[in-house]
This record gives sequence, structure tokens and C-alpha cells, in this order.
Amino acid sequence: MSDRNSPHRRPAVFSTRRRVLAAVTSFALVGGLALSGAVPAASADAVRHRDGVQADLDRLVSEEKFPAALAAVRTSDGRNRNYTAGVAELGTKRRPPVDGRVRIGSNTKTFVATVVLQLVGEGRVDLDEPIETYLPDLIRGDGIDGRQITVRQVLQHTSGLPRYVDDIAPDFFRLQHTYFEPRDLLDLALANKASFTPGTKWEYSNTNYLVAGLLIQKVTGRPVAEEITNRIIVPLKLRDTYFPNVGEQGIRGRHPHGYYTDDPDKPLQDVTKMDPSWGWAAGAMISSPSDTNRFFAALLAGDLLRPAELDQMRTTVPAFAGRGYGLGLMSWDLPCGDRAWGHGGDTPGFTTRGGATEDGRAVTLAVTSTPTTETSANQVDAATNAALCE
Repeated sequence: MSDRNSPHRRPAVFSTRRRVLAAVTSFALVGGLALSGAVPAASADAVRHRDGVQADLDRLVSEEKFPAALAAVRTSDGRNRNYTAGVAELGTKRRPPVDGRVRIGSNTKTFVATVVLQLVGEGRVDLDEPIETYLPDLIRGDGIDGRQITVRQVLQHTSGLPRYVDDIAPDFFRLQHTYFEPRDLLDLALANKASFTPGTKWEYSNTNYLVAGLLIQKVTGRPVAEEITNRIIVPLKLRDTYFPNVGEQGIRGRHPHGYYTDDPDKPLQDVTKMDPSWGWAAGAMISSPSDTNRFFAALLAGDLLRPAELDQMRTTVPAFAGRGYGLGLMSWDLPCGDRAWGHGGDTPGFTTRGGATEDGRAVTLAVTSTPTTETSANQVDAATNAALCE
């Protein structure tokens, strides 16, 4: 989820600095999903030979050199299939845990947008009110005025708010264990000039979701993590999904290791432990492939939002490469002719792709390193879309 560039711009063509920034900003594109679930040990080899999803995961490991790939596929009748390939940790022969927990990066944005839209449904937030109404005197800068930026524009990345990642990450490994306060990140962003006049174009910026997180906390008087937990995670019984605590650097429970390099010619380094505070409400959450599927399927089914708010979420503007961006939710057309809705995320160590269709199908695919070439990134995307079409 590149914050500096469009989501389709690939690390292979970046300078070393830009490759780092592309991983750190974590923008979710529609691509390879991690399919996780239980395949009985006795039938695993047979499934591998006859199942296209397993074959695609195997290729991601053997040909694209991802340490591991996990995926969960949910069928329209609610049945689940789970897949893994590769190893849980480099230097071992341990298989990745089925449906293991991974960092889901910018999928966090859809959780945050859902909470904001629930507040809209409760009459506590108005999408077309200026952000100034809820965060007075906070959003100010060169060409930046919270009185001219609406809540809708913040959620849709049409606000013109500048990015902050360039200011904190000349080298990811220097910030891997650094804690950032959300307000400090926002101050860094607001020290930059506005990217454009609000409402005149679309441009992805993690800063928008720092503001959305702060809005939730101001309106509710509670931490954004608590609101996400009480409003989404608990009602949906998402047992593997959580927003890390302040200072929490590891991943709880069963999980594969995540790996990253800032140069394709250098070896991968284990970055499983990191402080995700640089992403906060824009990309800090952890989940499993099946939980992520459950969330997106429930969201599209209307289990989290009233019809009016769900319609607003699914009203898109052109974003990139045929994708539309709504309010924390993307849409794209699948090769089989169906339309998918989701988000995706990239964070050093993990890339997740996936979404759900109108009939209840859902796929989440995760790989345990950030793609370093355009080919490998495209293959993750293609595997995800193929799984959604099966």
C-alpha cells in the first residue's frame, strides 16, 4: 500500500528509498489472497494436484520466492477452504500455520471507515460536514484547512491531505521498533503543503485515516481500537483479529514469520516483530485470512451497516487501473465478469490481497514478504482474482 505512489506502482522500479516507503505505507490492492483453513493431512497432496488455489500458492513460493503463502476461500454457501504453502520460518521445514495470523496493513482502513459510518447511522457524524466540526482547529497547514475538507473526502482519499511517510522512513529498519504517537504523525503530515484542492482528485494518503481515527476518538470519547473491537470484532466473533496495544510489537497466537528487504539483491530479514504505530488507524491491525473473509462478507451482507450507509460506502470514484474507491472500500471487475469489493494491505513482512463478491464468496491471500518485483506483485494479484472466480 504505497502512500507515496499509486497502489499499482511496483517496488522493482523504485529507488531503495522508495521501495522502503512503498512497503511502509501499506496500500491494499486487489491481488493474491491468503487462503487459510484446514485441509486434512491425509488428503493434502491430492488437493494440491487438483485444486487451482493450492497450485497458485505453490507457485508463489517456488517461482516468486515468497517464504510462505496462506489463503482462505469462502464459498457462497458459507463453506470454507484453507491453504498453505512454503515454510513458517526460513531455515526450518515447519509448514505455515493454517489460517495463521498476519499483519493486514491497509485492510485496517475498512474497519475504521465502517466505524465512522456506524456513527453516521447513529446521527453522531455527518459525511458532508467539514472535519473541523469534529476536530476543531486541528487540520491546518499550507493550503490545508479542516473547514474546507469533509468527512467523506477524508474517507475517500479526495481530501488533498499530504502524506507523512516520507518524513519518518528514510530506512524502514531504523523505525522498525520506534513508537509514534498519532498526533505526531499528523503534525509531520501537516508540515507539508496540501497535495491538491479538496474534492478535485483522488490520491491515496494514510494521513486521511489518521484523521478518521482521531475523529472516532473525539466523537466517542474512547480509543479507536476499543470502538473497532466492540462494534465489529466482538459482534462478528473474529477470534484472530485485533488492534495491537500501544507498544506491542509481536503477533499473538499462531503466525508465520514475516520478511522484508529494501533491496531485491539483498537477503530477506525477519521483521515479524515491529512497532506498527506508524500505521495506526491506517494500517496497524492483525487478523487471519478466514477472519478477514468473514469481515468483508458480513460488511457486504449488511450485517455491520444500514443500507443507507452501506450505499455511501460503495459509492466510488475512479482510483487507478480500473479500480473504484468508495469510503474505505475498493471495487474491481474480476476476469470471470463478477465484481469484487475489498481493500488489501502491504506492510513490511506481509502482503494481503482479497475481497468478497455480491453472492457471498470471499478470498483473502497473504504472502510473508513484500513483493520486490512487478512480476511477483502481479502474480499475487492474479492468484487472488482466480480464487475469487473459482
